Amino acid sequence: MIDGRRAVRYDAARACRELAAADPKLGQLIERVGLFRLKLKSQHSPFEALLESIIYQQLHGKAAAAILKRLLTAFGELHPAPEHLLAAPDERLRACGLSASKTKALRDLAAKTIDGTVPTLAAIRRMPDEEIIERLTEVRGIGTWTVEMLLIFRLGRPNVLPVTDYGIRKGFALTFLRLPKTKPFDASMLATADQIVRRAQRWQPWCSVASWYLWRACDLAGKAMVLPD
Repeated sequence: MIDGRRAVRYDAARACRELAAADPKLGQLIERVGLFRLKLKSQHSPFEALLESIIYQQLHGKAAAAILKRLLTAFGELHPAPEHLLAAPDERLRACGLSASKTKALRDLAAKTIDGTVPTLAAIRRMPDEEIIERLTEVRGIGTWTVEMLLIFRLGRPNVLPVTDYGIRKGFALTFLRLPKTKPFDASMLATADQIVRRAQRWQPWCSVASWYLWRACDLAGKAMVLPD
């Protein structure tokens, strides 16, 4: 659950200036969207954040929120400790609305938190992005995209580029690719990872900020978002 938001730790105004100077076409998008407004979600422990991520996977937000609320209620209105989650019978977890696969994923998350694979909040703050991705993707049901979202929206890391994200691929296509003006946008028009990575060489070390603006390009998709060269 989110109980407040905090500003990112890096200098977003500087990031936007440097991105616009390095990539004028991205600069046009930044100017059109306006102020960078990313706020960090309240920073739970990695265990608590990943528990929520697992619950929300492949579910409508309201349905996932209801399951999370039932789970927290079952453990006294708090996130359960890893030990308590492991000790809970399957029936108790399934009664909260968790599927069998998510129950297994949460148990694996708890076990890997206890054995140290999933670091503490204090430890993860000192770790480089690559090590965080390597460690957390060892957990059942946790892929690279989920960890990238944690890096951007929980830890406030400035240089994360989720190239497999649908919104990033669409926002990039709308901003940088020559798309047919007479055809509605479809999956065939999405940018490839290679296209994004090549362009993103200009965006270092502010790929998270660039990513936020590409998501906003999707929001503005109905307003002639293809920018001139």
